Amino acid sequence: MLDQAFTRAAGAPLVTGNGVRLLKDAAENYPAWLAAIHGAEHRIFFENYIFHDDETGAAFAEALKAKARDGVRVRLIYDWMGGVGKASHKFWHALRAAGVDVRCFNPPQVSRPFDWLHRNHRKTIAVDGRIGFVSGLCVDHLWAGRPERGIEPWRDTGIEVRGPALCDIERAFAQVWATCGAPLPAEDLASRESIAPAGDVALRIVANAPGTTGLFRLDQLIAAAARRTLWLTDAYFAGVPPYVQALRAAARDGVDVRLLVPGSSDIPILRPLSQSGYRPLLETGIRVFEWKGSMLHAKTAVSDCCWARVGSSNLNVASWFGNYELDAVVEDERFAAALEEMYLADLDYSTEVVLRPRRRHEAYSKASTYPRERRRRDVIGMSGPAGSASRAAAGALRLGRTVSAALTEQRVLEPTEARLLVLVGAVLLGIAAIALLWPLIIAVPLSVILVWSALALLARAYTLRRMRRARGQPTMKLVRTTATTPEADSEAARSTVAPGAERSSTNRGGLGK
Repeated sequence: MLDQAFTRAAGAPLVTGNGVRLLKDAAENYPAWLAAIHGAEHRIFFENYIFHDDETGAAFAEALKAKARDGVRVRLIYDWMGGVGKASHKFWHALRAAGVDVRCFNPPQVSRPFDWLHRNHRKTIAVDGRIGFVSGLCVDHLWAGRPERGIEPWRDTGIEVRGPALCDIERAFAQVWATCGAPLPAEDLASRESIAPAGDVALRIVANAPGTTGLFRLDQLIAAAARRTLWLTDAYFAGVPPYVQALRAAARDGVDVRLLVPGSSDIPILRPLSQSGYRPLLETGIRVFEWKGSMLHAKTAVSDCCWARVGSSNLNVASWFGNYELDAVVEDERFAAALEEMYLADLDYSTEVVLRPRRRHEAYSKASTYPRERRRRDVIGMSGPAGSASRAAAGALRLGRTVSAALTEQRVLEPTEARLLVLVGAVLLGIAAIALLWPLIIAVPLSVILVWSALALLARAYTLRRMRRARGQPTMKLVRTTATTPEADSEAARSTVAPGAERSSTNRGGLGK
């Protein structure tokens, strides 16, 4: 029953017969990626949010160009927003000139002014239907670090996959490829039956797309199903209220719920926004840890030493509802145990966040202890020492919820949210002052946005009408009536007009067509 619920919620079947290897950081992921590319014989599917034109990007670019020259069909997708300021047209031109088929996901379009909110945040590779990778790592020197300059690499996690699940990884790539141009030929994709088993691991490939919310539903189910442990790592945590309540309910039932987040972020100004969400978690016994390294970018979850998730999705509204994401959900005790060991090692390099001193005993008394616990972590107060576009979106969502609560009194605000309200109040006063003193500074940009949006909607409507006429689809009309008798009710039920037909109402009080 639970397996069926997981399949329906995620929109991804459980695939058996796979081999999976856990890879930590760029030191293990990048060499494995390059080895797979060098061994390619037929096709390479490479999809990544950021592909930086630096020493790391150059190594991958040269490997891809070399395989394209050897006759391997190489296809590469990068995200437009992720690539802003990262790679030049010259960089992409060199790849295309070498035979690499490069597509840019979702560049700005005049007809869709707000479509930029949907990003391709996936980080995957599939080679020959033989080996694939699912991770949170981008192609950038930040993940590799620069030891000679004393710059630590970003902390991240990925997996290597062999076996029939590669079919789902390839089809997920084909899904995004088709949004950028002509779809892939069917013969370029491996069928599940054509891929030999490579192990005994069962997993799901959850290919989240805008509006599908498959991973969000699955995360909710896991929070509800966990019985002993639920350990989460997230780079840009900003859980929506239903998910936060699911975690709180699990903690109240005695589940050891832990959340590991960055201690310092690539967007430092958003740290207060992130911290404002700690208290509701801590008050129910959920333990929150902050990574003490350069940047924690991993997105993982492990529950009850039997279920684990690794991929590109953050626990926030951007990943759950707005982006293309890809995650591997592994149902295997050995893999889950390895991820738990990695998690405990990360906690050794983290600081625990608890409530203020007068309430420390409360936070610890409610938190369940796990037999494999190594030692009590360091403790700081809520005001202890200090992401990417996804973090910005997550922070904006939390900010919006705080302001809404202050204005509508839908929930009780916490003292830690006072700074957010001061910030928003100051910004609003500043905007009001600008509008009064220099109204054109506000009016002109607003007018441009409104005109752009209006023209985009009209252009879209015109395109849809032409499409309908080209397909020969008739219009549908509904005639509403005010029914006062059973006979009139029957007539009203028949007043829904079939496509292409028209009917006027003869009932008293009826509305004409």
